[in-house]
Amino acid sequence: MTTTHPAGTPAPTASPAPANALTGKRRVAFASFVDENYLPGFLALLRSLALSNPALCEDFIVLHDGLRPASVARIRELHPRIDFRRVDAAHYDTYAKGDQDNYLVRKAYFILDVFRIRDYDTVITLDTDMVVLGDLDELLRLREGLAAVPQFFYGQHKLNSGLLVIQREYLSDAFCARIDEVGRNGAYELDKHDQGILNAVLDGDFVQLDSRYNFVKRRLSGDLPVPDNTAILHFTGRHKPWQGGEAGYGLAEDRWRESELSDAEFHASYLALPGAKHHDLLVHYGTPHVRRTADPDSARRVAAAHIGAGEYQEAAELLGSVRIPVDEAWPHEVLGHALMSVSRYEEARAQLLLATAAPNRAATAFSRLAQIAWIHGDDSGAARYALEGLGVDPTHRANRLMYKRTRDAEAPAQGPPADQLAHVAFYMDRQGNAGDKLLPESVRLAFGRDTGPARWHSVHAHRLFDEAALERVNARRALVIGGGGLFIPDTAPNGNSGWQWNVPDELLERIDVPVMVYAVGFNAFDGQAYGHGRERFLSSLRKLVERAAFFGLRNHGSIEKVRELLPSSLHDKVRFQPCPTTVTRQLVDGWTDPARRDDTVLINAAYDRSGLRFGHDYGHFLAEMATAVKGLGTRAEVKCVAHSLDDERIAFDLRREHGIALPVIPMYDFGNDEIRDTYARTRLVIGMRGHAGMIPFGCGTPVISLISHPKMAYFLSDIERPDWGISVHDRHLGARLVERAAGMLDDHAAAVADVHGRQRELWKVTEANAADLRLIQAGVRV
Repeated sequence: MTTTHPAGTPAPTASPAPANALTGKRRVAFASFVDENYLPGFLALLRSLALSNPALCEDFIVLHDGLRPASVARIRELHPRIDFRRVDAAHYDTYAKGDQDNYLVRKAYFILDVFRIRDYDTVITLDTDMVVLGDLDELLRLREGLAAVPQFFYGQHKLNSGLLVIQREYLSDAFCARIDEVGRNGAYELDKHDQGILNAVLDGDFVQLDSRYNFVKRRLSGDLPVPDNTAILHFTGRHKPWQGGEAGYGLAEDRWRESELSDAEFHASYLALPGAKHHDLLVHYGTPHVRRTADPDSARRVAAAHIGAGEYQEAAELLGSVRIPVDEAWPHEVLGHALMSVSRYEEARAQLLLATAAPNRAATAFSRLAQIAWIHGDDSGAARYALEGLGVDPTHRANRLMYKRTRDAEAPAQGPPADQLAHVAFYMDRQGNAGDKLLPESVRLAFGRDTGPARWHSVHAHRLFDEAALERVNARRALVIGGGGLFIPDTAPNGNSGWQWNVPDELLERIDVPVMVYAVGFNAFDGQAYGHGRERFLSSLRKLVERAAFFGLRNHGSIEKVRELLPSSLHDKVRFQPCPTTVTRQLVDGWTDPARRDDTVLINAAYDRSGLRFGHDYGHFLAEMATAVKGLGTRAEVKCVAHSLDDERIAFDLRREHGIALPVIPMYDFGNDEIRDTYARTRLVIGMRGHAGMIPFGCGTPVISLISHPKMAYFLSDIERPDWGISVHDRHLGARLVERAAGMLDDHAAAVADVHGRQRELWKVTEANAADLRLIQAGVRV
């Protein structure tokens, strides 16, 4: 298959490595062959797919042998992730029997080009004479084989190719060679074309799907109604609904006409659907709807989708473009959220105050007002707003945490500024992520045994770095920034830097003490982008690297990502500095390895941004973890270790779905010494969070990483142990976890020795960097 782009569409840039190369996340796409004759059917198909599956949006590959620019534009208007690929009929000439000009023959042969796709793990074909009427989740969860509905009239051993669910093993040169061989030999039914070829190749060896996924029109002869459970209705035969239809199928054609809508009708219908909607679809259809109608509630929903994806400027621009009535509290609250996320704090405050008038939005609005006050260093104001929010809703978690943060905050006794280092970090609240709680102290240990206020001046990364903060930092010996994944767009959004430290460029440039960036990570997920704020982030990043005397990132994957964002002149300034949690045994004063370990295996799963982590595979992951827990339970006691409250979900889900009881260790309630002690005394940790791998490793405990984020693979690559990680999408995750864990548990002494050996290599890097850092603090340029 050759790939070209129709006239009027921009040529793509060179494709980078697949986003799922490190995480193993399945890439799923739909595919159809489209020409001008069947374009009305395809447009109806796209509308029906969105209206029946509003939370589903995967890439859609359009195979074609020539489409007009206007047709290309119409297709793009109906789907935000279209990939046009032109196919070449030449490779079918040898077995098309001179019938290439017949559309049905062309369509039948060209859909075989789907087997030549190499950049997806699962491809689902849909004929352009189909409409989708029901949920397709079951198809998206399929992971093995080639699945299709058996032919209704031709026996259960043959498939109907209108709907195919094709896994990677069939998207291969070997399978294409078998198709070509059968096609050249003519060993198939001439009147079935692609069905005949596939049936001849497969010889009945396919996964059989229920007929509701390819319910053929012919079953409804005599004007029978479409069954309620039909997921995909297929208008087989030569008479198509957009061509006038066929007598005897009126009720079926009425279902097709439900998707024959104008753009305005379609957009309004999509927005009116109940339940969750996919970000890409909601933005794609909602934006023109808002521009057409100026409806504030629609604008609020689209803006909320932007916010959920970290697109704060887009949210502020869209919702700010419509007139919001004073008494419409929810749009005011969402606009306030967007504005504060791009550091337009005064405008945000005005919107949030309006939102406090409505009881159903007041608690959230007060929590955001409290956040703005805290960002500006006004603890008493933040406490007042949080208390007002608790007055509306005593259970509101954000207000409760802010009230505790501000009421319990006491300025610690400080040593002489000239003897101190300033430290920009994310200082975690109570019951916050255990890894982030441990990080600031771990960074400080890398600079000496004293981690307290006598030697360190704390600067919370999420508070606005203003003139007063600048003065306090410049009074210290130097500034340390780290650790953790500070380069991420949505953990603490702001318009001053575009990353977690809320620092304007002009103040960053006026820091006149040495700046040392220590073990910071680039933490964006696969599929996560900086959106409209990318330029702001790039500018801040460049200024930070230029200003830094030391710029150390915690893994080589982050180094590669950051260097891609910098001019070549700054590449050499970016160096490797392992996360200090990975060398805990070397840093903690008086560390001794445990004389004995508990006979336990600790499992950690993470649920933040779960769509980016699991895609369509959460059910698969949970079932495989059930297998793993049962297998591991014959060797040790298996427990869930929760870095945050949300991490407990795996215990709840395993109990509900698989009847497995898993004790929970609430590490989010632990102090730093208790975190280290717990990880040092277990035999093995199987963790999904980055620091559920790095902290136990640093304590000398063997680890296996559940990879759902690139940073896990980065760390294992750095220590030259990629086999210590398994993708959460792995088909045989449970069995492989048990096998690898068994090897580590059976020869535990060797596994611990291997961890110690890998750690020594990271410690060598840390010691070499420490020598440079001492020179920098002494005023020597390195």
